Amino acid sequence: MHPAWFASPDDAVRRLLEVGYLADAATATTAFLTGALEKPLLVEGPAGVGKTELAKAVARACGAELVRLQCYEGLDEARALYEWNYKKQLLRIQASTQAGDGGPGWEQTHDDIFTDEFLLTRPLLTAIRREEPTVLLIDEVDKTDVEVEGLLLEVLSDFQVTIPELGTVTAVRRPFVVLTSNATRELSEAVKRRCLYLHLDYPDLERELEIVRSQVPALEERVARQLVETITRLRDLDLKKAPSIAESVDWARTLLALEIGDLDEAAVDATLGVVLKHASDHDRAVRELKLRR
Repeated sequence: MHPAWFASPDDAVRRLLEVGYLADAATATTAFLTGALEKPLLVEGPAGVGKTELAKAVARACGAELVRLQCYEGLDEARALYEWNYKKQLLRIQASTQAGDGGPGWEQTHDDIFTDEFLLTRPLLTAIRREEPTVLLIDEVDKTDVEVEGLLLEVLSDFQVTIPELGTVTAVRRPFVVLTSNATRELSEAVKRRCLYLHLDYPDLERELEIVRSQVPALEERVARQLVETITRLRDLDLKKAPSIAESVDWARTLLALEIGDLDEAAVDATLGVVLKHASDHDRAVRELKLRR
């Protein structure tokens, strides 16, 4: 086990809590094992349950640098791994050509322009090359094309990247790798096989209340409970976008800023835009909440 990470699941609970992340037993155990076994961690679940925040919290708790690859449709090798600085290479070639017979030959120029000086590192290669403790976050991997998963396999299997012009770059210090997925598509078995797995869902009422109280301790207990109960009811509705945990905390901060001492119908109507971001969701929530009162 690398000393940069966690000594035990209990150590993970304690250190993550110190940086504001309340980890349950499964999350703490998996975080510990990710560091101990030096295997990537795939965290899957709906949007807004703290998948990305887990990687950030590990970085904060362990004093590591966070390197983030934000995935999206159309992501390619040049944006994920590396690319060559073609403009700079062209300038070097032009300079060599202008030097005439006294300058270096083409073979030497070719060798010169495929060196570190001309390499633009992207997140995957950056994380592999770092000698300091590093958390590599590959965020929303399910948004990429299936072909991109092939780029990840070498990194996830052997923590190395092959650059044809330079050779294979192998990690001196393996990063703590977290992949997140909202499960919008099924990931390949090859990727899953290389990872530990953790499923995160919305917390139950008491745990979310604990999270809200830890983040906004000045909010009255009664109001905090009203808020979490309302959030729980909202998530039971057929909404385009259910409220995230972060939005629960934002709502708590809003109620505190407005000095609202009772989350009644008027207060909900006035502040619901903090947690619901679609007009149809807002209308449905107002209608359904009134029916259930």
